[in-house]
Amino acid sequence: MAQIRAAEWGGEEYWKQRIAGYLNCELHPQHALPSRVIYIAIEGDDIVGFIAGHLTRRFGCDGELEWINVIPQRRRSGVASELLRLLWTWFAEQKARRICVDVDPANITARKFYKQHGASDLNPHWLVWDDVVIQSARND
Repeated sequence: MAQIRAAEWGGEEYWKQRIAGYLNCELHPQHALPSRVIYIAIEGDDIVGFIAGHLTRRFGCDGELEWINVIPQRRRSGVASELLRLLWTWFAEQKARRICVDVDPANITARKFYKQHGASDLNPHWLVWDDVVIQSARND
C-alpha cells in the first residue's frame, strides 16, 4: 500500500509509517473516531488498489474516506468503484450515512470519479455523499 501511495507523492517509508499509524489509531485525522477500515484489491499476488475510511464528526459527517488508490494499469477497470462500494457497505454497517472526502480542487480526475458516484460539493476542498445507503443502492 505504501508503494502505491508513494507513487503519487511522498516516500515509501513515510507512507508505511502513516498507514500503520492510521490503522493502529495512533494517527488521527481531525475529528476522527477510532473505528476505521482498509480494503485491499488483490490480483494474483499483487495489490492493485486499496481504500481506507473511518468514522468521524468532521463537517457533520458520520464517516470519511481517507485514501483510495489504484495502480495506473488498473485504473478505469472498475477496481476503484468496487472498493468504494465495499467502503460504503462498511459505513452502512456502522450506521454512518453521510460521508465526506477531501479532494484537491485541482484533482479533476478524482472529483469527476466521486461525482459520478453521487458525491456533491461541500466546500472547495471537500465532497460529500449525503446518504451512502441510498447511493449504494443506485450503483448496484
